[in-house]
Amino acid sequence: MLPVSNDRVRELFFTGNFGLEKEGLRVTPDGFFAQTPHPFPGDKHIVRDFSENQTEINTPVFSSAEETIASLTDYTAYIHKTLAGLDPPELYWPLSNPPYIRREPDIPIAQFYGDEAYKTAYREHLTDVYGRYKMTVSGIHVNYSFSDELLKEAYLAQAPGWNDRDFRLFKDQLYLSLAAHLCRYGWLVTAVTAASPILDSSFIEKGILGNDVFLGFASLRCSELGYWNLFVPAFDYTNIEKYCESIRNYVDNGLIASASELYYPIRIKPRGTNTLEHLMERGADHIELRNVDVNPFCFAGLDLRDLKFIQYFILYLASCPPLEFPANHQILAAQNFKHAARYDLQSVNILQPGGQAKSVVDTALEVLERMEEFYKVFPADSDRDAVLQFEKEKFVNPDTRYAWQIRKHFCANYVQNGLELAEQRRQEAMEL
Repeated sequence: MLPVSNDRVRELFFTGNFGLEKEGLRVTPDGFFAQTPHPFPGDKHIVRDFSENQTEINTPVFSSAEETIASLTDYTAYIHKTLAGLDPPELYWPLSNPPYIRREPDIPIAQFYGDEAYKTAYREHLTDVYGRYKMTVSGIHVNYSFSDELLKEAYLAQAPGWNDRDFRLFKDQLYLSLAAHLCRYGWLVTAVTAASPILDSSFIEKGILGNDVFLGFASLRCSELGYWNLFVPAFDYTNIEKYCESIRNYVDNGLIASASELYYPIRIKPRGTNTLEHLMERGADHIELRNVDVNPFCFAGLDLRDLKFIQYFILYLASCPPLEFPANHQILAAQNFKHAARYDLQSVNILQPGGQAKSVVDTALEVLERMEEFYKVFPADSDRDAVLQFEKEKFVNPDTRYAWQIRKHFCANYVQNGLELAEQRRQEAMEL
């Protein structure tokens, strides 16, 4: 844990690094999936996700939330401008849930060749297991790492002297403890960023286009219909080797093809290519939160206040004592993520070990109040206070939640309203 009683740790507490991955669809002006090849070949920051028309932004790493959002804004504008210049022009879809889908072939698997042909084969495997429709739902992954300076001071505050091996163990254990806490409490991030309550009927009834569908979710992609495996995983947080082994067991037993198929909201990742071998060899480098929807009310798709809140939340949890987190508690935690993806958060509960249950709203307010109390050990910060209040308001007044606003503004004609917003965003991009 991060020892906030240490003066030097408190000085460096907010130093860390951010990186974002944002998925989005290229669509035609009439609301169908673009069938053209990926128009950003060779750009390592604009790549393809599952589909050839699912464009993914991978920002560089930055040391502030402001720089990270600025970079996401720049890449988003660049995509809008590039698509507008194509013949015929295309639009960059601004919502997590897709527009019209005529049939499954409308969702072309991303094509890779040569040494990368295995990527297409992997997508074909995903098609066989999950179908292509689910893969069209887009979102944002938030990656965060503690600064080296903070980690070194936190280690020295708890160790008599420097030892490279012990520092590596300390760092791994810190990320493992954080991952456990985020699996236990990360439903809060789902609740504050949920922004995909409306679907076009073609997503659930093949060939039936143009009808708006509401299934009671605030976030489709984080709900039980979203990105989850066909089993509920449980991890061993004892050390990084056992953590990797617990994931490897699912691969060896044929439940998933590789670690990348583990659709779980929280991941510990190594530096460089994300493989279990690299995680065991290099150790933990950063944490990834995969449960953030694209926010259509922001040009970049992510509100700066939400990104700052995620940092404050991570830092708060990293300062908590290690968590007892056996497999049965982890099963409850996975269910809580799905509950937090519901539309009416007062009517669904967060389940606690021991059988206690309390509404998502009440539990969220309790967690946010504990965060406010925790941050009193730091100098007053009006910006941080405003961010925490911004998130609390979502549970006090549901009309401030993104999903409630989207249902109000987009439900009359989801796809057409989405296309109008995409055109508006394109025009805004031309002015940047």
